[in-house]
Amino acid sequence: MAATPTHLLRLLRWGRTLARHGALRGIERDPLTPAPVRRLVRLARFGARIPDQPAYATAFQSLGPAAIKFGQALATRPDLVGPEAAADLLRLQDDLPPAPFPDIQAAIEKAFGKPIDALFQSIEPEPVGAASIAQVHRAVTTDGRRVAVKVLRPGVEEDFAKALDTYEWAAAQAEGIGGELKRLRPRLVVAQFRQWTLRELDLRREAASASELAQAMKAEPGYCIPSIDWARTSKRVMTLEWIDGIKLSRRDELIAAGHDVKAIAARLVRAFLRQAIAEGFFHADMHQGNLFVRPDGSIVAIDFGIMGRIDRRARRWLAEILYGLITGNYHRVAEIHFEAGYVPPHHNIAEFATALRAVGEPIRGLPVKDISIGNMLDGLFTITRDFDMPTQPHLLLLQKTMVMVEGVATALDPDINMWETASPYVSEWLRTELGPEAWLADSLAEAGRTLALVPELIRRLDHQLPKPGAAPPPPPLLDIEIVGVPSGWRYGAVALAAGALGSALTLLLG
Repeated sequence: MAATPTHLLRLLRWGRTLARHGALRGIERDPLTPAPVRRLVRLARFGARIPDQPAYATAFQSLGPAAIKFGQALATRPDLVGPEAAADLLRLQDDLPPAPFPDIQAAIEKAFGKPIDALFQSIEPEPVGAASIAQVHRAVTTDGRRVAVKVLRPGVEEDFAKALDTYEWAAAQAEGIGGELKRLRPRLVVAQFRQWTLRELDLRREAASASELAQAMKAEPGYCIPSIDWARTSKRVMTLEWIDGIKLSRRDELIAAGHDVKAIAARLVRAFLRQAIAEGFFHADMHQGNLFVRPDGSIVAIDFGIMGRIDRRARRWLAEILYGLITGNYHRVAEIHFEAGYVPPHHNIAEFATALRAVGEPIRGLPVKDISIGNMLDGLFTITRDFDMPTQPHLLLLQKTMVMVEGVATALDPDINMWETASPYVSEWLRTELGPEAWLADSLAEAGRTLALVPELIRRLDHQLPKPGAAPPPPPLLDIEIVGVPSGWRYGAVALAAGALGSALTLLLG
């Protein structure tokens, strides 16, 4: 962990860059921003020419690879950065100048302890893609297979370690201010970002995610995951099957090649719903650049650095929430939020049900093709501030991916009916998760788990109960609150961190 002055210097440099692009405007105008922080933001932009429209994505690109990745993470958090900033951050494309090929070759040879000729017949020096963490080269293995070789940029781990260090420090200072910042849990945001980054900095983890998703999606026709070449995969190098196809962003090329874009759009939606609903493990970066269509019409996904996982209990809650909103049973939806712990218990269920009605009623009676799943979920999250709801990163990641998939599918087929396409999976999900069979199965499983705990419980009780003749336990200590008064320099550091926060400062936008 670096010293406080080092963090402050980094934050000042990042804050100045953000200010030049207008990315701190939201903080300055937010009435919830503390006055000292607002003054420091003004100082950060002093003398800079501020654009009329904030250029959030451009600002993050100027800050370098780690900031680009963090900006992509913040794009999934409209509750933190606001919908305008989140939409702009989705523009981050990771297009960067590639590292020199001699450095890439040296990295490959070091990873496997053998010359590159022992691994590949040929490898193209010019990469087909260069991102913030890695770049990809086309190659042919020694046994004649065409593959894509993904290699981490030299020195990327050190760069990310420094940035993460400061992100975590700044998030802790911001959360220490309390109030709205504490509810939004910026430290959890940075922790999630660290988790994503560690996954992407170990290409074996990404390869394992691809393998797991491929196994889960075997039952879904027309959706494929490239196979992993494990013999040529290590922490810093991943080799996988080369894909010949057309990107989903090139709709005209797909039509010219004879593909049915309506069928492709429906297939994409079904594939995502199977991942999220049936499997609870989904590809959370399903933008058009990561999706290809093969000549046979099958969709192929790539880039598995960001994956989402939802446990069965959360999926069941989400099923009831969706079903309640569709049927207008807002009181039941409110109860689920309280049962799940999404809303603190001091709030009133009836008041929360009324807030949910404001989200659900505008879509009731509309044709199903005019109802946006993404917009409906977005409406749900807009009421979190009024009811002190702690953020739920797994649901926000699901929301972001739903919106992304919906956008890609609509670009292919503007008339796609999301509800009818989703109906087979949602109906089955509701039946299996909420029906009597599921209730009976859950009850039996819970009873079995409880019975299995009985022997251990008896042993613990025997250990805790006083033995005959044993001395009585000491009296319980009083619960005394320890009050600490922060020194002036620390408050100044907190304000400076919140005001000049580089990538992590944008947690306050909106």
